[in-house]
Amino acid sequence: MTGQTVIGMGCLMARAKPAKGKAKVKITATGKRVSYGQAGKAKGGGARVRPGTSKGDSYCARSAGQMKKNPKAARNPNSPLRLSRARWKCAGAKSRRS
Repeated sequence: MTGQTVIGMGCLMARAKPAKGKAKVKITATGKRVSYGQAGKAKGGGARVRPGTSKGDSYCARSAGQMKKNPKAARNPNSPLRLSRARWKCAGAKSRRS
């Protein structure tokens, strides 16, 4: 039963995130913990988030749709959506290099 904890009458509950992973997340001004997906370097040794690439353009196009669907998150500068778009350097539906 690795990764699970038994509580009460045989109920299973998933374990919380490990402290090592929690230490790597960004804490916003309001105290919210935000992570940007899988941490660490990509397979080739480069960064996982590469603004100005086709992968970045795809992300920005997807997240632009999320901004339309979730106006509350779109207005909040500390929302995970806005923080991720800033990291990908999104301008509308495109990712810019610098």
